[in-house]
Amino acid sequence: MTLGLLKEPDGENRVALLPESVKALIALKVQVQVETQAGNNAFASDADYEAIGADIADRSKILSADVVVGINPPADAELEAMKAEQVLIAVFQPLSNKAMVEKLMSLNITSFSLDNIPRTTRAQAMDVLSSMATAAGYKAVLLAAGNAPRFFPMFMTAAGSIVPSKALVLGAGVAGLQAIATARRLGAVVEAFDVRAAAEEEVKSLGAKFIKVEGAKDEATAGGYAVEQSEEYKARQRALVQEHASRANIIITTAQIPGRKAPILITDETIQKMQPGSVIVDLAASTGGNCEGTEDNKTVQKHGVTIIGNSNLASTLPMDASKMFGKNVVNFTRLIIGDEGALHLNFEDDIVANTCVTHAKEVMSERVKNILFPTETA
Repeated sequence: MTLGLLKEPDGENRVALLPESVKALIALKVQVQVETQAGNNAFASDADYEAIGADIADRSKILSADVVVGINPPADAELEAMKAEQVLIAVFQPLSNKAMVEKLMSLNITSFSLDNIPRTTRAQAMDVLSSMATAAGYKAVLLAAGNAPRFFPMFMTAAGSIVPSKALVLGAGVAGLQAIATARRLGAVVEAFDVRAAAEEEVKSLGAKFIKVEGAKDEATAGGYAVEQSEEYKARQRALVQEHASRANIIITTAQIPGRKAPILITDETIQKMQPGSVIVDLAASTGGNCEGTEDNKTVQKHGVTIIGNSNLASTLPMDASKMFGKNVVNFTRLIIGDEGALHLNFEDDIVANTCVTHAKEVMSERVKNILFPTETA
C-alpha cells in the first residue's frame, strides 16, 4: 500500500512522522510518500526523508495515497476530492465535531481518529493524547515560569531569603502529572486536584500535596477519562479550589471531559483573590477553558493576573513531540498492515474497531456512536 504524509497547516510545527518513523514503515514494505517540506518545522528536511527511502511529492499526490496520515485532517474541499474507501489517519476530535463525522460518512472515507484510541494497557504505545499531554504539561510550567515576576525555587541570598513559588495544578492526568514533576524540579511548592481518587497516590509520589473533595463520581466505565460531576460536588469543588488558588502564584489547568465543554474551575471571583503577578496557564482553552476569562491562543491580563490560553503547547516542542507522535502512529499502523505491506483492516481488533470513526458509510466507534448519535443506538 501507499501511505501519504501530509504537511501540517500554518501554525502547526509538528509532523506526524519523522524520518525515523517513516523508516520503520518502509521496513514493513509500505511505500511512503511525503509532502514537500512536511517536516521542515520539526527540523526534518526533504533530503532526510529521501535518504531513508521515502518519495517526496506534492499535496495532490499525497491525498491520493491508499492511507493518508496527518495530525490535523485535510480541509473540507480536500476531503471531498479524496476517493471512496481511502483511509485517513489524523486527530479530528470526533466527539465534538459531528459535522466532520457526518462528512466522512457521506464520502465513504475510512477514518481513524488517533485521539479516540482506547486507554487500555495494550494501547498505551499508541496513545497520542498522553504523548502530547506530556509535552504540554512540561511546557506549561516553563511558560508560567517565563511569565512570572518571581523565582520558582527558594533562595538564600545576601539580600535575604526568597520564598518558593506556590503552584496549583488542576487535573492530574498525564499533562497535570508532568506539570507537577516539572514545577517540583524548578523548586516550587506544589498542590494538585483531580476528581479521580486514583490520582491521589500519583500526585503524592511526585512530592505534591493532593487536594481532595469528598463525594466525587469516579466511573470505572469512563475508560480513564474524567466524568461530569454533580452540581453539589461542583459547588464544594469551587469553594475548595478558590481557597487554594488564592494562595497560589502559579496555576496550571488541564481538566477536560471528552465531547463536552471544559469545566470552569477558576472563576472571576477566584482570580480577584489571587496575588497580583500570578500566572494561569489554561491547557483546556480550545474547549472553553477551565478559567473564566481564558481566550484560546491568547494571553490576557485580568485583575493583575496573567491568563495564558494554549491547547497546543506540544507544537512548541516540535522535535520531541513529533518523535513521540510518530512512534504512536507507527505502533497503530502496524495493526492495519498485512503481509507484504498490504492494507488489512481487522475490525476484530478492539483497538482498530474503537479508533475507527467511519467505515463503509457507518460510524464504527461505539464511543462516538453513543455520544453523537444516541437516539440511533438506543
